[in-house]
Amino acid sequence: MAVQPNVVIVDAYAPTRRLAPEFHRAGYEVVRVQSTPEPPLVYASSFDLSPYAANIVHTGDLSATVDTVAAYRPAAVVAGGELGVELADQLSEALGLLTNGTALSPARRDKYRQIETVRAAGLRAAHQLLVRDADQLARWHRELGGRVVVKPIRSAAGDGVSFCATPEESVAGYRAALGAENVFSARNEAVVAQEYLVGPEYVVDTVSRDGQHHVTDIWKYEKLTANGILDLTTGLRLLPRHGEAQEALVPYAFEVLDALGIAHGAAHLEIKLTPDGPCLVEVGARMAGLDMPHYSRECASEAQLEWIVDAYVRPERFAARWKESYRLRRHFVSAMTVSPADGRLRGYPLLPVVEQLESLVEIRPVVAPGGRLRRTVDDMTCPLIVNLRHEVAEVVERDFGTVRYLDGPSFYDVEE
Repeated sequence: MAVQPNVVIVDAYAPTRRLAPEFHRAGYEVVRVQSTPEPPLVYASSFDLSPYAANIVHTGDLSATVDTVAAYRPAAVVAGGELGVELADQLSEALGLLTNGTALSPARRDKYRQIETVRAAGLRAAHQLLVRDADQLARWHRELGGRVVVKPIRSAAGDGVSFCATPEESVAGYRAALGAENVFSARNEAVVAQEYLVGPEYVVDTVSRDGQHHVTDIWKYEKLTANGILDLTTGLRLLPRHGEAQEALVPYAFEVLDALGIAHGAAHLEIKLTPDGPCLVEVGARMAGLDMPHYSRECASEAQLEWIVDAYVRPERFAARWKESYRLRRHFVSAMTVSPADGRLRGYPLLPVVEQLESLVEIRPVVAPGGRLRRTVDDMTCPLIVNLRHEVAEVVERDFGTVRYLDGPSFYDVEE
């Protein structure tokens, strides 16, 4: 009797819950590997193990984990999230499977090394400093001038990021970030300061096989200044594959992938389109979060989910189609609300107005009535997500504007 083939996903949590079913549809069982003995607090109560044939917890002994994984004779090892990128590289390389290898693994996770690797490849890259102490940072900021961004080298979702107009603000941001527990329940061991890049910010999501890169979806961040945060994300807008901005972004994105050795699998690139051209903010060598692949698929039939399966276990299908461009059948914006207050949430008084929007797909309350509301300063403190989708772009534009109009102090009934 033939044994059903397996695929290993490292750090599959709620944000990547849709990937295992795609491999199931292709005829594969899925084994989950957890890269840390305990799940990060942000994921601790939000993942379901039932889709997985086994759950292997890595406790730090790579040889032992390699041996345990090898017993399942996997066809591929895939990074399920940011935290699992390096272990996925180690396992795939040790098992002789399709791999990006470990030589550039640190540059695919460490934000400072990442930018320096991109710069060494001759690409536009932000001026930056690996911060050793407060005095060094203050001197560097004074010499550079303008705004700078201070952030941990290994966090995500805007956690610990500070936009700083003065050297004093930079030092405060550095001190707040260094040693703090980040979104992955680890201590920030180092902090990087980078020049503030002026221009709109975009996401380019890709899947690659043998160095051939396919663009699955492109997004634009909608931002405003609130709660002391200069560039607070308030929406994600799905864009067509082609356009003036896209033609500048995509070639640069492919060069970044090559520079970082991302020849196989998914990538999630955040790029600013500055007056001097595209410049990398950061890249994750894994699929996008925030359920972006799901919403892309709803609007364009396929997205990273299907293409990841093709790249790893259906290479002939990938090779036959990788140059194709996706086409939008529907337009989509994910609107993220901005809480101005801290306190217990009694309710959302204006939610009935949102529920009548023509393009409304779903309302996702991150904070439900009765829960603790916090002032929104990053992706993790967004209280409510409103997803909008329609065949006509102007309908989505109008409804997104309505959400932005409604979102303010009166949108929240808060017990201070």
